Amino acid sequence: MSSLELKMPPPVVALFFAVCMWLASSLVAPLELPFVLRVGAALTLVALGVVVSTAGVVSFRRARTTINPTKPMATSALVSGGIYRITRNPMYLGLLLALLGWAAFLANPLALLLVPAFVLYINRFQIKPEERALSALFGGEYGAYQERVRRWL
Repeated sequence: MSSLELKMPPPVVALFFAVCMWLASSLVAPLELPFVLRVGAALTLVALGVVVSTAGVVSFRRARTTINPTKPMATSALVSGGIYRITRNPMYLGLLLALLGWAAFLANPLALLLVPAFVLYINRFQIKPEERALSALFGGEYGAYQERVRRWL
């Protein structure tokens, strides 16, 4: 299974799960929710996800470090300010919020069940390998950061 570590860029993983959610939504009837409520919740969650992800990218750019999720050993700086004081993974949190928005739009319980699967996949095949790399690069400084800030929220 370690052959999957750091292989798929997280946006591609999120897109895969979004397609699976759409396909799954055809298997079970959607919840009876007003369209305006579904769209409002979806747009709010997706917008929040874009803001959170963008804040992460901007922080990385300001620190002049890589945003390439498949090459964590290329990281040149430990970013712990801005959005990174709240979450260690704002870009992945943003993707999660976007998937929650998609689930809200679909209003389908089966589609919603795939959201935790995204979290499990990202934790195992993206975040844990990144954490190993950052520990190797930044040692105790990264360990102290891990103790201060949660992985997701």
